[in-house]
Order: sequence, then C-alpha cells, then structure tokens
Amino acid sequence: MAMGYEPIKAYADEKHLRMNIGNAEKFEDPDPDNDDDDDKEISHLALQISEPTIANKGEEGPLIPTSNSRHLPLNRQQLQQQPQQAQQRLASLDVFRGLTIVLMILVDDLGGLLPTINHSPWNGLTLADYVMPFFLFIVGVSLGLTYKRASCRVTATRKVVLRALKLLMLGLFLQGGFFHGVNNLTYGVDIQQMRLMGILQRIAVAYLVAAMCEIWLKGDDHVKSELTLLRKYQFQWVAALVLTIIYISLLYGLYVPNWEYQIPDATSSSAPKIFSVKCGVRGDTGPACNAVGMIDRKILGIQHLYRKPVFVRTMQCSINSPDYGPLPSDAPTWCQAPFDPEGLLSSAMAIVTCMVGLHYGHIIVHFKDHRNRIRLWLITSSTFLVLGLALDIFGMHVNKALYTFSYMCVTAGAAGFLFAGIYLLVDGRIFLTYIIFLIYLCCLFYMLFRFNEKSVFSFFVS
Repeated sequence: MAMGYEPIKAYADEKHLRMNIGNAEKFEDPDPDNDDDDDKEISHLALQISEPTIANKGEEGPLIPTSNSRHLPLNRQQLQQQPQQAQQRLASLDVFRGLTIVLMILVDDLGGLLPTINHSPWNGLTLADYVMPFFLFIVGVSLGLTYKRASCRVTATRKVVLRALKLLMLGLFLQGGFFHGVNNLTYGVDIQQMRLMGILQRIAVAYLVAAMCEIWLKGDDHVKSELTLLRKYQFQWVAALVLTIIYISLLYGLYVPNWEYQIPDATSSSAPKIFSVKCGVRGDTGPACNAVGMIDRKILGIQHLYRKPVFVRTMQCSINSPDYGPLPSDAPTWCQAPFDPEGLLSSAMAIVTCMVGLHYGHIIVHFKDHRNRIRLWLITSSTFLVLGLALDIFGMHVNKALYTFSYMCVTAGAAGFLFAGIYLLVDGRIFLTYIIFLIYLCCLFYMLFRFNEKSVFSFFVS
C-alpha cells in the first residue's frame, strides 16, 4: 500500500465537512435493524473520509500519513491485524556475547593446565584478562541500543536501579561463597567474613552508572556528523574523563602507610598469625603498597576481600610461577594477604569501559551505513589501543588487578576491533554461512572435550 504525507490544517474547512456529512446522509439505511448493511455503509463512509483531500494543499501544517489505495482495512479488527515492521536484532552483538562466554569457559577450564592463558600474575595481559572488559563493553553497547529513546526518564531510572540491585544481590549470593566450600558449612553464611565485591557486583555498578548517563546525560542535538555525535553526548564523555582523573589521581597520589593482616592457623587453635607489610610510599603500583588495595582495606575491611589473589603466582610468591606453587623461603610478607581484583577504586575504570561500549552503541543508532560504522569503530579502537600501548611503554603498566587506565584502553580497543570484525562478517553478510558452521564446530568440539576430559588429558600426558 503506497503511503504519502500531506500537510493538514488543525480544523477541517466547512466545505469538506459538509461533503462528509452529505455522504453519510446518502448511506442512511431505512432499516435500522440490518446490522450487516450498517457495517458495510460505515466502512464505505470510512473509506471516503480516509481518502486524501486537497482542501489545504500548499499550506504548511503537521504531516500525517495519507493513502492513495482503494483497498484499506475497513474495520478496527482488520486495522489491528496489519503487520508491523519488526525491529531487527543486532546479530553481531549476540555473536560477540557468545564468543566471550566461550572464552570465559575456555580459560576457566584450561587456565589451570596452561598458565599462559590464565590471568596474568600482575603486570601484563593474557587471554583470560580480556573476558571482563569484553562483558562490560557488551553491556555498554546494549545500553546504547536499549535507551536510545526513553519515553519516561523516571520510569527508565526505576527499572535500571531495580535491575542493578538484583544483579548486586545475585553477586553477593554467588561471589559471597554460598556455592563455594561445600564441605564447610560455615563458609558463605558468615557475614563477617563474606566477600562483598565480585564480578557481578562490578557489572552491576558499571551498568548502573552507564545507564544513568545514557538516560540523563545526552543532548537533543540531531546527529548529522561525527562532530554532532560528540556534541550530543559530550556530558557522558565529561563523566568518563572525571572518573579517569579521579582514578589516576588516587592511584598515584594517595599515601599508603604500613599495614598488617592476620591469618588463622589451621593446624592449631592458637592465636592467628599476624603479618606486617612495610609501605610508606606514594604512587606504588606493586601488589603490596598500591592505593587500590588500601582503599578496599579501609572501606570494605580486609576480612571481606578476596583471599586468593593473582599475585600469589608471581615469582616472589610461587616457586612454580606463573603457576601456583609453594612459597619460596624468602617470600615477602604480603604474599598471603587478601586483595580484591574487583575492588572499589578499580571499578571506576570498569565504568569507563562500559561507557566506551556506549559510544559504539551510539554509532549504531545514528549511522545506518555499514562503512560509516566500521570506519568510526576502527578509528576509536585504534586510538584506544595505541594510547594504551604507549602508556604501558612509558610506565603506566597494563594491569588487570588494578584495572589501570592503560589496561582499559588496550582491552577496549581490542573489544572494538573484535566487534567491528564480527559485525562485518555477521551483519554485513560476509561469509555468514562459514561463521555459523565454525561456531557449530566449536560447540561440538567443546562438548566432546567435556565428555572425554580425562582421556584427553591422559593422552597429552602420556
């Protein structure tokens, strides 16, 4: 059905009104009990009224859709049965999410066997260190698509807060230890020792802040170019810049004094062992004297931090580094100290990663051409990647445990490149069949690996 648009006046003129009334009088039925004839006549009248008129042609006014078709639906039921244009789902984002989940399972299962793909003991970047930033990046892209047109900001804010609270409570339940330590009934129900931060808690915080920025911190500018895109979301970039400045200022500016911690002696019922860590420095990014750990110890409490941090696999703390192992004879006192990789200060940069993904979602919303999207994504990804590598060379090391600014830049750039490639293959319809077949093979091989895990391991060992 061809559709056109014509301006109309706020009120119909008298001539047009008299014509419609006259038409109605022509179709009056002398038999008021004949319902079928009434329906036909009302439908005929609706057809005449819906036909376009040129009573106000050439005059300015609001645009409404008009039709030049003679075969319109004639009753309300048929109007409601008209097919509506369904919104297309971004398949590449789903593929990216699925590949990230596969990567998470891979590093969880093989990380113990292949330490090179497990989390880096401290500085550096491994395959496992990409999982968390990829999830945060995906959250940001999804937010850009979900809240592109929020009809009611208050309602949207209420939903966001409720969803973040649910995710936070789920994280406390899982990361708090309720499903860990099956043989220890006291573990996980002891509120005084329960871990407060975790992966889901970090995602909840990043989701909440990024969603608030998307709902409340965007302008009304019409996006026509890259410059107007930045102008429309300038306050979101300001928020990301403020978070980055706060993080860098606290990381390198806070003074970290000496501190101590205690470990219960599992072999006896005597008093716990007390270890003292000497710091007295400012701007240190090592495992013992960084500001990230100090803030968590002061605010959360050392008893609520993660008890198996990654730095136990460093050369100072493990004779089998980069794998787990016994402590060396000259191990420093901080090797057994709790440290939370999803702490409070480091979560600030996690929020920035989510907001970077938000920018990629904005490009999808405002630019419909595939080439423009790919071009803008590659420019942004290249900028972040080069900046992160340069910062690492000049001393701001890539560090997942601290979630340094350089780590955020490198992982966000890598996520952008991977997302652009997946988009080009999936939504760009390039080799889509081969991609689906490859994903099928990966799932099949993984299932076979899980079912024959012991035999596969014995094959490689022998």
